[in-house]
Formats: sequence, C-alpha cells, structure tokens
Amino acid sequence: MPFAQSEMKKSIYQMINTIVPMLILWVIAYLILPYTVMGAILLSIVAAGFVVRTFIIFHDCTHGSFFKNKKANDYVGFVTGVLTSFPYEKWKREHMIHHASSSNLDKRGIGDIWVMTVEEYISATPWRRFCYRAYRQPIVMFGLGPLYLVLVSNRFNRKDARKKERLNTYATNLGLAALLVGLALLTNIPSVLIIHGTTMFVAGALGIWLFFIQHTFEDSYFENESEWDYVKAAVEGSSYYELPIVLQWVTGNIGFHHVHHLAPRIPNYHLADAHQQTPPLQRATTVTLKTSLESLRYKLYDTSQKSFVTFKDVKKRVRTQKYKRKVPHYL
Repeated sequence: MPFAQSEMKKSIYQMINTIVPMLILWVIAYLILPYTVMGAILLSIVAAGFVVRTFIIFHDCTHGSFFKNKKANDYVGFVTGVLTSFPYEKWKREHMIHHASSSNLDKRGIGDIWVMTVEEYISATPWRRFCYRAYRQPIVMFGLGPLYLVLVSNRFNRKDARKKERLNTYATNLGLAALLVGLALLTNIPSVLIIHGTTMFVAGALGIWLFFIQHTFEDSYFENESEWDYVKAAVEGSSYYELPIVLQWVTGNIGFHHVHHLAPRIPNYHLADAHQQTPPLQRATTVTLKTSLESLRYKLYDTSQKSFVTFKDVKKRVRTQKYKRKVPHYL
C-alpha cells in the first residue's frame, strides 16, 4: 500500500520526458524525410519506444493511478489514447475485465491472448485448430496483430458498450483522424504512412510482445473458477520481465507485471521499488530477454501438468495414449 500513491511531480516529469521527445522525434523525422528515407524510418522506430512509454501513462490513467484526481486521469488518458491510437473508455473496461479474470480458464476471451488447453485443442474442429495455430504464429501475432489492433479492434465499440464508452471511442477516432489529416496537410499522405505508420506498427508489435511474454511462460498459473485465486493469478500468472535498464525505462517498468497485477493502483514509477522492497514478490518467475524467446514455443496449456506445452509435445503424448485418443492427421 505505501507504493500505491501517485506523485504529481513524478507524473508531470514523466509526461515531459516521454511525450515531448516523442513529438520532437516525429518532427525531425518529417523534416529529414525528403533527404533520407532510412534516417526518417530509424527515427520513427526510436519514436515507437516513446509511444510504448506513452501507452504506459495511458495504462496508468485507466487504473486511476497516474494522478490522484479522476478528471486528470481521464483527460490525460484520453489525450495519450489519441497519441497511441487507443480509445480510453473501451480499453479501460476491457483491461479491468482482464485484471479480474487473468489466468481464469472459465473467464477467457476479453483483454487477453487467446489460450487453448490441450483438451480443448484435441476436441476442437479442424478449422478451429487451424485458426488457433495461425493465431499463435509469430508472423501473425506480431506482424498482423498490430495492424488489426490499430485499424480494427481499437476503432469499433463492443456490442454491449455503454453510451460513455461509445462516445469516447468516437471522440478518439475523430482526434486521431484530425491528427493524421493535419499531418497529411502539412506534409503529404506518403510521409504520414512512412513515419506514423512505421511508429505505430513497431510500437504495436512491441506492446503485443510485452503482453504476451508477461503471461506466457512455461509454469504460468491457470485455474478454473472454483480453484482460481487472485493473488496466485497475479504473482504466479504474471512474469517479472527483467530488462536492461534502458529498456526498463522505455517500457515504463511494465516488466514488473506481477507487482502491477497484484496492486494495479501502484503507478509505474513505483513498481520497481515495490518489487525490491517486498521479498515475497521476488519469488515470481523471472524472464530475461534470452529466456523470453523460449515462450514462442509454448502454444497450449496443459491443465494436468500446470504448464504450457508445444504442439509437438501434445502430438507425442496423444500417440502414447496419455489422452487415450487417436492422433488426427491434422494435429
């Protein structure tokens, strides 16, 4: 609880050292584009890091943890939502659902990565298996995923969205359209596609990767509703992504995801201190840049072993009659 307190000075300072450099990088990229396309693209990629950091500010605002004042959180959340292409109210609702149901096998489907259990996969239709295998392919998840997120998912409301959420999504779309049209008028459409498109694509891929790795590791926690526990879901179902200090700064300490899931009212700039000064939190699974790549292999959750497994593992187990099923040719 001592860490779940926002500090106005730190929040303002973070906005300055995050949003201002992002805007400066964009301006320089547009200015040098006529002379060096590669130079502009490189600056756009660097700007993507600051977009990720801006998203963390947006993320904290949805939790009401960036400022003590609700209106301040809502206002900054909306503005940073436009800058990062995320509708504030829509994402806020879905993310709250994610926190309330993370690692709950009976409440999957909103605000999370699609995860199937071994039993579900084996009993699924060939078409559903194909869709799942395609979804879990890196080129789809991190290549097409950012495009779907920015161009489709974030642009439309859910069917059960309330009026406030719908209006906020419309306002975000209008704000984003105004930003892009303004940039196009000041420069031209190809320039916007090259610079803004590159930035948002890279930032989107990085964001999906961070979310993926923070919940997909071999011994991650998953349980059915009857056995599900909030604390275990937070500390055992979320990883501690140990990053080099520069990347930790760029990602707004989101690597301390287990701390965030346990206490979402802690602002991002207090997460590291909470982890370091609370010994029990240090028992969370630690993932490094090197070991995080191994998570790309994990495709299905095995409820009997309480761990993620690969498609090859499942094929071998079925063949040894562990599940007493014949192996379909399309597994």
